[in-house]
Amino acid sequence: MRVIDGSPSIQEAGVEAPGVQKLAWKPVGAVAATAAVALLLTINRYDYHRDELYFRMIGAHPKWGYVDQPPFTPLLTRACVEVFGDSMWAIRVPGVLFLVAAVFLLALIAREAGGGAVAQTLAATGAITTFALVSTHLALTTGPDFVVWLLVVLLVMRALLRERPRSWLLAGLVVGLALYNKHLVILLLLTFAVGVLILGPRKVLLSPWLWAGLGIAVVVGLPNLLYQITNDFPQLDMAAALAENKGDDARITMIPLQLAWLGPFFVPVWIAGIVTLLRNPALRPVRALGLAYPLMLVLLFVIAGQPYYTVGLLAALFAIGAVPVERRVTRRWILVAGAAVNAGFAILTSLPVLPVDVVGRTPIPAINQGISDQIGWPRYVQQVAAVYEALPAADKPHTILLTGNYGEAGALDRYGPKLGLPPVYSGQNELWWLGPPPRSATVVVLVTQGDPARSTAFGSCEHKADLDNGYGVENEEQTARVFVCRGLTGTWSDLWPSFQHFD
Repeated sequence: MRVIDGSPSIQEAGVEAPGVQKLAWKPVGAVAATAAVALLLTINRYDYHRDELYFRMIGAHPKWGYVDQPPFTPLLTRACVEVFGDSMWAIRVPGVLFLVAAVFLLALIAREAGGGAVAQTLAATGAITTFALVSTHLALTTGPDFVVWLLVVLLVMRALLRERPRSWLLAGLVVGLALYNKHLVILLLLTFAVGVLILGPRKVLLSPWLWAGLGIAVVVGLPNLLYQITNDFPQLDMAAALAENKGDDARITMIPLQLAWLGPFFVPVWIAGIVTLLRNPALRPVRALGLAYPLMLVLLFVIAGQPYYTVGLLAALFAIGAVPVERRVTRRWILVAGAAVNAGFAILTSLPVLPVDVVGRTPIPAINQGISDQIGWPRYVQQVAAVYEALPAADKPHTILLTGNYGEAGALDRYGPKLGLPPVYSGQNELWWLGPPPRSATVVVLVTQGDPARSTAFGSCEHKADLDNGYGVENEEQTARVFVCRGLTGTWSDLWPSFQHFD
């Protein structure tokens, strides 16, 4: 009898091995089709998200990495623009594929845990939830990262439950590629490793396949790692800025948001996933996944990490929890009704379903900042353009645009050229590296939420306009003002370092 940390193998213990069920292609495919249709029907509504405008802007300058993130999403955005055209739907097409992939990965995770058709279908609906829909409707880094986490969990389960050590090699490749999008997958690996040290099977840490997989991850992700080293680890500066600016809010909302990401109806299901991992002998080889989640919460609280960092693992736990739910809830209509209500609420609050002139009169923008950040950009740009057009003709050749954040810069870069606006600059994150403005720029149309009087860069700044999206939707730009500033107190090369900020 083969023993792992004192426990007999699943097969020899007389316990039914998980992962023997067939994939429920039809019901899971129906969930995937529903999710895809929801995204496609809303793909072109409202406007760009601020992050999409930013990725479009920095993606035009290909690099191995950027100061606030790896290069995958900005470069994917740029590729979509080149292939499909410079439009909103073009950069959102990959998100549909990411969501469909998430649907099937959740079903496969449930299958690995021993789930049949009902469990797999219920697990698949975990992709029609608030976080997953927002992350894949918009061209954000969180969409591909969500898929990566699910894929890594699936491969770990196959390596340990099916005794397929070669799965560690594929897991290593996935992790290496994931590093080009976000570095958060390291959080999953770290907490799982600690879980293995505590709960076992510790013997797996000596597996040459596991270490070969880690070697593949390092080699594949090496260019991005070298970028961080040669640039003094800018992502650490970014993490520190996030902790300083949002750390307190992150700690306060950490637990409440865990209950909201997948929807209140699904909370008992993912809790059942944790309990199942810790108590079911058939899942003993992967029970460290159940411990990894609370470990991750503690770590994020300590470092003031963002609450959404857990969602990839949370969704995997939900998929595992669907297995005992399938066995214990015999009234299927309860599951169908609960999943339908959960999905309906998620679609309503996560996607641009309501007319743009109606949504501002609902609580949806307050619930989902992603909605409010898609509203008003063309109007904001037109209001800035009106300030520029009012300048004396002699000033216009010497004028540049300067913004306080990357959303405003991205919007002016996207819509400004058609209105005859001059180049735009910003000191936020990667955009700072696109400056400084030319020496000939002596007049600045400044868009900022702050008080330009606090800056020593300008001799004078005259307030010209207040941005207003016209829909009554509160977002960051509703507090922004437009100034015309003159009288630079030094050269742009000397002044530009004072404009740099991370957020």
